[in-house]
Amino acid sequence: MKKYFILIISSFLIYFISSPVFSQVKIGYIDSKKIIDNLQEARDAKQKLDNLVSQWQTELATLQDSLKKMKDDYEKKKLILTDQYREQIEKNISNLETSISNFKTQKFGENGEYYQKQMEFMRPVQDRIFKAIETVATKENYDFVFDRNSDILLLYVNEKYDLTLKVQKAIEGKY
Repeated sequence: MKKYFILIISSFLIYFISSPVFSQVKIGYIDSKKIIDNLQEARDAKQKLDNLVSQWQTELATLQDSLKKMKDDYEKKKLILTDQYREQIEKNISNLETSISNFKTQKFGENGEYYQKQMEFMRPVQDRIFKAIETVATKENYDFVFDRNSDILLLYVNEKYDLTLKVQKAIEGKY
């Protein structure tokens, strides 16, 4: 899908570049990874996230150690325990396993706290980068700016190339 999208964009650009009417189209690209790697604000955000992850991993390790100890204890004593006490310990072990699983999902799962914190910490950095891209593109008269290191290929577009309203009118039969 990504290759297909790149092919379409490339064809689109070749058409505009080779067309005499659009020969003045100015295209640029950025390397977002290089920008982020060199931005102190991004390194600080990454450090905050790493500290948070380290804290969560410590909590997870503590829970897992408790579970291991509980299981080991149970295995040593299960032959001498009453059925009722054995069932209670098995229930406690099961509850702790569920808690560990829930903790992992809550912190590291899809749309978990890790993802949310990453977005929260990086949002100001991304906003600052996009504003800088827009500033440079506008001052230097770029029509399109792409990112070579991202799934989001197109970062800036000169609004004079926006065909949205014309396409909507054509769909409605008013163009």
